[in-house]
Amino acid sequence: QVQLVESGGGLVQPGGSLRLSCVLSGSIFRLNAMGWYRQAPGKQRELVAVPDNRNITQYADSVKGRFTLSRDHATNTVYLQMSSLKPEDTAVYYCYVNLVPLGSHYSDDYWGQGTQVTVSS
Repeated sequence: QVQLVESGGGLVQPGGSLRLSCVLSGSIFRLNAMGWYRQAPGKQRELVAVPDNRNITQYADSVKGRFTLSRDHATNTVYLQMSSLKPEDTAVYYCYVNLVPLGSHYSDDYWGQGTQVTVSS
């Protein structure tokens, strides 16, 4: 029973900061990656910050230098620190994980329910 619980979304003014959190729980054999995607109204869901297979975080060009991904390995919690926020950052942000469930031979993708981030004055 894999579960992703997100928190930290809300309304913030341009130039402000926000930190999103996502806690993973369940029976897990192997955790491969945890990160964040986002989807703005009328737009495709896009990668925001996800580690690659070399454990190097890949950031969307639009957020480089402003967003930082971090992870607490002991608690399987991933964070997205967002700074210098812009109106175009407004979107639903989704926690993402790729893992192998306990007892499985295959990896699967899992998604959080999403948390709204609105950047507006």
